[in-house]
Amino acid sequence: MLRHEPQPGRLLAGLVLITAAVLYTGDAVSAWSIPWWVLFPLVCGGLWLAAAVGVFGHLLRRRRRRRTGEEVKGC
Repeated sequence: MLRHEPQPGRLLAGLVLITAAVLYTGDAVSAWSIPWWVLFPLVCGGLWLAAAVGVFGHLLRRRRRRRTGEEVKGC
């Protein structure tokens, strides 16, 4: 199996969307009651945070590649 670079932005985006899905499902089956507007800031804020983490992670990987002298493939 080939190794891949970790991408924390995608991990965070997935966790945020799974959290939103669990909250929405719990509200749909009447396990709890969530106001309709709660999911919008959760998803939007989580995706913005994931984008920021992704950009920061990309910059760190790029900087590390330059220091070690690795070739940049398709970037």
